[in-house]
Amino acid sequence: MRVWLLRHGETDYNAQQKYLGRTDLSLSERGWRALTRAEFSPEVVYVSPLRRTAETAELLFPGARQIPVPGLQEMDFGLFEGKSWREMEHLPAYRAWVDGGCVDAPPGGESRARFCHRICAAVRDLLDGAAAAGAERLVIVAHGGTQMAALERFALPRRDYYSWNGPLGGGFVLDGSRWGAEGTLALVDTVSYARVEPC
Repeated sequence: MRVWLLRHGETDYNAQQKYLGRTDLSLSERGWRALTRAEFSPEVVYVSPLRRTAETAELLFPGARQIPVPGLQEMDFGLFEGKSWREMEHLPAYRAWVDGGCVDAPPGGESRARFCHRICAAVRDLLDGAAAAGAERLVIVAHGGTQMAALERFALPRRDYYSWNGPLGGGFVLDGSRWGAEGTLALVDTVSYARVEPC
């Protein structure tokens, strides 16, 4: 089984380096233009309930049936959403969160431990279902946080959390042949379906 764990395309908040999280934005105009159709056509693509993932999946895999999975949603950044680090660099709550390694819950948000538990449970369920069905591929279009949480836990070679943040409109291809026996995914490739536009 091959597994594609992909990140949505660019939104205005991504371009402005703002925390996006649960905020339900569409792709930006530039994000729409940049994405190209993938080289294969799955019947089913699993997405988070946020529209930027559904829009990305439609552009990459037109005609595929989309199945929203609530557990795949991006981390809830609470009061930090819609703001950039530059806007908050002198905010005491933000400084405390950053100085603590960004692991505690932001005000009104979600801790990294709770987020990772949610993501890994959702991804594990999808992998278990695909393996049980003898599926040849599993395609997930979600978020950077989804990639980081799931792949830090399941992927080989082992990497730290932030190193699994894939490109907008891209991500990772993994070999799931050892999932049933070991609960691991082996990295095969990094892919991108987004063209780089000239400035």
